[in-house]
This record gives sequence, structure tokens and C-alpha cells, in this order.
Amino acid sequence: MVLHQGKADRPDRAGGTNPMYAGANPALAASFVMPHDKLRDDPLPPDTALQLVRDELMLDGNARLNLATFVTTWMEPQARELMAECVDKNMIDKDEYPQTAELERRCVNILADLWHAPDPTDVMGCSTTGSSEACMLAGMALKRRWSRLGRSGKPNLVMGANVQVCWEKFCEYWEVEPRLVPMEGDRYHLGPEEAVARCDENTIGVVAILGSTFDGSYEPVAEIAAALDALQERSGWDIPVHVDGASGAMIAPFLDEDLEWDFRLPRVASINTSGHKYGLVYPGVGWVLWRDQAALPSELVFNVNYLGGDMPTFALNFSRPGAEVAAQYYTFVRLGREGFRAVHQASRDVATHLSSGIEALGPFSLLTRGDQLPVFAFTTGADAGFDVFDVSRRLRERGWLVPAYTFPENRTDLAVLRIVVRNGFTHDLADLLLADLARVLPELEKEGGRPKDPAKATAFHH
Repeated sequence: MVLHQGKADRPDRAGGTNPMYAGANPALAASFVMPHDKLRDDPLPPDTALQLVRDELMLDGNARLNLATFVTTWMEPQARELMAECVDKNMIDKDEYPQTAELERRCVNILADLWHAPDPTDVMGCSTTGSSEACMLAGMALKRRWSRLGRSGKPNLVMGANVQVCWEKFCEYWEVEPRLVPMEGDRYHLGPEEAVARCDENTIGVVAILGSTFDGSYEPVAEIAAALDALQERSGWDIPVHVDGASGAMIAPFLDEDLEWDFRLPRVASINTSGHKYGLVYPGVGWVLWRDQAALPSELVFNVNYLGGDMPTFALNFSRPGAEVAAQYYTFVRLGREGFRAVHQASRDVATHLSSGIEALGPFSLLTRGDQLPVFAFTTGADAGFDVFDVSRRLRERGWLVPAYTFPENRTDLAVLRIVVRNGFTHDLADLLLADLARVLPELEKEGGRPKDPAKATAFHH
């Protein structure tokens, strides 16, 4: 989470709020100050407190128009109702809430089936607060498996420079050398040759991303696994693959069934996904699965005697609400395979429609088209007279949140806009975005280029 300093932002704030909020005595509103640094002495009626906080939250952007985030921003009213009923259940209390624990187990089994686990009875898995925690757990298992080999060098992890920041955190927190493969030319993610070139006897694993947050493209998991197979034949190094499927692991099973990226590949040891992305659940819930018990070292699993029950756990946190797990199971029950296929195909159709429409406008060049993840990136031509940051700023004036950012090492010269299409973003909304984009182009062309501050880039790749 973001770190905050405990200091007053404006200690001389004037009092006063809407007198109509103060109930029977509107005059009390004249001196009311929202608490910023310490609690007020007296309580407020719940309706008053709700309205005051709601007023401030109006300053947030409209989540439905946020084309930066991968996180689910719409669920059915029935799902919201179920989550409200389960928000007070602590997921860690397996004995007190045994049916919530059973729903979690069922979700793990469903994912094992979707990801072609060789023996569903041998699979290991759990829910997490999101993909970031799931990646940390998977990384810990990779490191522990490597440490059992008794090698003396510093462990390293091979991955593309396009990985989510949680992998860099993992390497820093658990003292693993990150071997980041930079982008080169038109290669925007990890390739098999580049991965193998950075492996040695101290490599704990290779991370392959099924759906890069930078441009929505799938990394070639099967090719990376095959290259590691060949490396093992030459060197004897048995290097496992972890698939970071934060988004794609909930897309590919329904839209790309013939694509081999999951446990069908023997070298894939573990997979994570975000239930709160294309699992279609509000934040925060993630999942991580290991292909079998051998892939998850038993010493990492703690058997905790908690509230009268013996419970195996593998997590970085303890207490968290059961609402998201219940919502994930609801979504599985509600949609089934065909429902998921229909929802994700609709998102992919909108993404390809929108990318084609943007390309047809003229000043833009597509990096991807949204035909893998329903996500695509595009940039401005050299002779456009404006850049992606100008476009992002002008779209924000209409309420659209479209991030503009530069690519990482070796391609920092490339600045792009990225659009994430999620369930609920319809063809009609896409056409409205296209119309707004077409409307601002003449104004941008008239304004021409101005000196830009790269520090103002907005890099949303979460």
C-alpha cells in the first residue's frame, strides 16, 4: 500500500459544511470541520457521516470510465448483496465459517480444472488478497525448492522488464537477484532466447506473463518452457516456470482453449490469477495454484491451531473478509464456461473494435489490437504535433481516465496510451470514447507541441 506521512496538510482549515446535513440544528454546521489528524470529541448521526464522506469521494474519478485499471468495476446487484452478507466473515476462521472455507476449496478445484492440472486430487492452492500476494507465495516456493539443491550462489529470478512491480518487491524482500530482460525494438516482453541466456544454476525460476500490463500481449509460455527443456538437457539445470496469469489466466481458458500455457506444460510449476480482474469480482481476491504437492515445499505450510481447529495455511496475512471468495464462487456458479466465454468475448470484441477505430483516426499507431487480453496500447505518430500525454489530459476533461506512460529500460523513448476493456464497457461507450477522441484531435493539432515533463507520466500497470 502507499505510505503516508502523518502531517497536517492544512492546519488552518476553516469550519463549515452544508447546514442541511446538521439535522435539527443547522447552525452547528457553521463550525464543523472534517477530522484530518485527530478524532472529533462528539459522534455524528450515521446519515450525516455518510453524506459528508460521500461528498468528498465525488472527487474520485468515475470507476466505470477508468480505462487504466484492470480491476473489476461492475458486478450484478445480487453479487453485491452476497458480498454485503459475507463481509463480516473472517476467512481465517475455517472452523467458525466452514462453508466459506468449502467455497474456497471448490474455487481452487475449478481453477485446477480450467488450468489442466494433471491430477486434480494432488493440486495445492489457496485464495489471496490479490495477485501480488499470490506472486509472493509462488516466489517463496520457487526459492525454497532451489535452496533444497544446496547451491551456494545468490538465487536469481529471470523475468521480462514488463513484470508487475510485485515481482521486483519479491526480489528485494526475499533477497533474490532480479534478472530483468529489457525490451528491444518491437519485442515488448520476454522471449525464450532472452530468458535462457540469463539462466544459470542459481536461477530459482522463470516468470512468464500471460497478459502483459504494458500492452495486453501474451508471453510465449510454451516456447519459454521448451527452451528451458533444451537447457536442462545441456546443463542439467531443472528450472521451473511460474505463470503470472493475473489477467490472462481467466481469459485464455475460455477464448484461447488451444493455447498451451498452463499445467499441460510439465515445466509450469505454479500459476496465479486475480479474481478481481477478469475473474469478474470486486477487489481484492487472488488465487495461486501449484501443479502438485511436490511443487510447494511442505515447510512453508503452517498448521495453525486457531479457535479450536488445526488449519494448514500459506499466506502473508491472516484476517481478511470472506466476501470476495463468496463472490468468486457466485461468479463461477452464475456464469459457467459459456457465460465466461460470452463475457470475455464481448470485451475482446469491444477492444478490437475500439483499437481499429483509433487506428482509423490517423494520428495513432497501434502496438497491439486487444485480440489477446482485451487491452491494447497505441502511440502518436512522429508528425502528429502532439503526444500521448496531451491526449490523456484532454480525454480526462471528458471524464475518461486513459493512462499515458513510457515503456521501461531500452524503450524509454516509447510513450503510449493504454486502454483496458472490462465487463461493462460496451460498444456504445467505446463509440462515445471514439467520438470524444475525434473531437479533441483538431484542438490538439491546433495547439501543437509544447515542452513536456516526463515526470508527469501516469504509469498505470496494476
